[in-house]
Amino acid sequence: MSTYSVRSGDTLSAIASRYGTTVNNLARANGISNPNLIHAGQKLTIPGASGASAPQAGGSSYTVKSGDTLSGIAQRFGTTVGALAQTNGISNPNRINVGQKLTLPGGSGPSAPAPTPSQQGQSYTVKSGDTLSGIAQRFGTTVGALAQANGISNPNRINVGQRLTIPGDRFEPAPTPGGPGPVTGPGPVPGNGQGGVSLQQLRAIMPNLSQAKAEAYLPHLNRAMAEAGINTPQRKAAFLAQLAHESGEFRYMEEIASGAAYEGRADLGNTQPGDGVRFKGRGPIQLTGRSNYRAAGRALGIDLENNPTRAADPDVGFRTAAWFWNSRNLNTYADAGNFREVTRRINGGYNGLASREAYYNRALSVLR
Repeated sequence: MSTYSVRSGDTLSAIASRYGTTVNNLARANGISNPNLIHAGQKLTIPGASGASAPQAGGSSYTVKSGDTLSGIAQRFGTTVGALAQTNGISNPNRINVGQKLTLPGGSGPSAPAPTPSQQGQSYTVKSGDTLSGIAQRFGTTVGALAQANGISNPNRINVGQRLTIPGDRFEPAPTPGGPGPVTGPGPVPGNGQGGVSLQQLRAIMPNLSQAKAEAYLPHLNRAMAEAGINTPQRKAAFLAQLAHESGEFRYMEEIASGAAYEGRADLGNTQPGDGVRFKGRGPIQLTGRSNYRAAGRALGIDLENNPTRAADPDVGFRTAAWFWNSRNLNTYADAGNFREVTRRINGGYNGLASREAYYNRALSVLR
């Protein structure tokens, strides 16, 4: 068995996916009673694994696991999405399959582990597919610390080639003074900063969600919440309540209607024939319209404008929901307990408010 040292931003589900095991196996092997509570620096025993704590490439190749993305693999092995795609003849970098064997360009090995505090204070150049949350996790810091150190007002907007200063110490962004209102940077992160929900909590909040679907969706949901800083009971309750209502407890990851009603909607960026159907609502928060697909894709490093159906896939759909959440500064309103304003900013009004509030109150009771 090998060990792994938990880094800032890690979740047990993400670690389990990385090592080809399960959350339950990891929790059992390490005596963890609450799989949502792990701490930076905590040493985990990886059941059934051997060798160093970093994932092995198997020489110059890598076998795709559930939850992998090409950008994530590229970052892990110190290469780029373009180089991986070219080496493996991949025409659509958003489509890779579990079990697919990838050749790593240039004999790349796993990227170096996160630097120690004495190594920090260095710089990093943004590569294609990078996200600020991914960079923060790689260097053992936080999105807020990176944003503050580099004067980034919108953590969903970083550019390829941009040089980032890696802060020498981990720190949380300062609370926003005053009452709720739009903010330009990441919101406060109260509490212990641990994200995610357990399988039992998710099914208690969404009682009509099947065990199988909950197990399939949970890693993607938790990864998206961690990426977006949805990491306190108030934030998680508000986010899950909205998703539960919008998707019928994850029953619908694509709008039932054809989308023809959105044809010609310039306010949604639907300016070309067929855009209404092409960019109809997808994902658990029903991302809709060419302009929203374009903006979400740019923020996440995924070409959703040319591959819109990817927004219905759970590995992307939950991330688009989290992107939409942050693009409307909804953590700020969730922190203030202003669920009505959260609803207005998602729905454009208060349609289904009673249903949303029922999910919200149930989620609060489950998560507190």
